[in-house]
Amino acid sequence: MPNYLKTSEAILQLSPEQYDVTQRNGTERPFRNAYWDNKEPGLYVDVVSGEPLFTSMDKFDSGCGWPSFTKPVDAENVVEKRDTSHGMIRTEVRSSSGDSHLGHVFPDGPSETGGLRYCINSASLRFIPVDRLESEGYGSYRQLFQTSEKGEPLRESGAAASSVRSPYSA
Repeated sequence: MPNYLKTSEAILQLSPEQYDVTQRNGTERPFRNAYWDNKEPGLYVDVVSGEPLFTSMDKFDSGCGWPSFTKPVDAENVVEKRDTSHGMIRTEVRSSSGDSHLGHVFPDGPSETGGLRYCINSASLRFIPVDRLESEGYGSYRQLFQTSEKGEPLRESGAAASSVRSPYSA
């Protein structure tokens, strides 16, 4: 298992917006970010630590202007925290090793996939297309993108396909 770390070198490489979002709990503008409408197959990782966070197979168009996912790719790579900022009660989502602010999770996602919507800032993510997974060190995740003869995703059970425990889950 790779060791994903938050390093000072990684922090220095962040753009001002990436720094504001990941280190200061900021929010980027909706519909004006890198991945809200990205439809390419691949893996989304923490821009700071490189932790695998979400896949394109769990991404959906929620209409909110930020990338939305039904679940993380590995429950151990995300942490949920109560957030009472801005006069609201929400559940913040952070990366486990990088401690990057990613966004929030809401109970208004597609019911057929568990009802959760992980609303995530593009600035907290780095996207790795399927054809670059192995060259970038994420080859073990390639299996998630293999399809059956019917064109349906073949999902392995285990850590790479686990779902997160959420306060919104039954």
